[in-house]
Amino acid sequence: MDPARIQAMIENGLPGARVEVSGADGVHFEATVVASQFAGKLPLARHRLVYATLGEQMGGAIHALALKTLTPEEAGNRE
Repeated sequence: MDPARIQAMIENGLPGARVEVSGADGVHFEATVVASQFAGKLPLARHRLVYATLGEQMGGAIHALALKTLTPEEAGNRE
């Protein structure tokens, strides 16, 4: 598994999301996902939305995924 493929899977599952994925070893990854779908959701619910886009790859080809999930408004406040 490579970061570009994970990014594409998340972007396909969360239309309009801005996604950045890194991970050099092919099994451990970090992702920042900015999506309007996160509005009003707690962190666990946001993470579940992202995990759902990856399906059976989680725990398989993707051993670990560290997530930072933000709404566009939250991301704007950090910039």
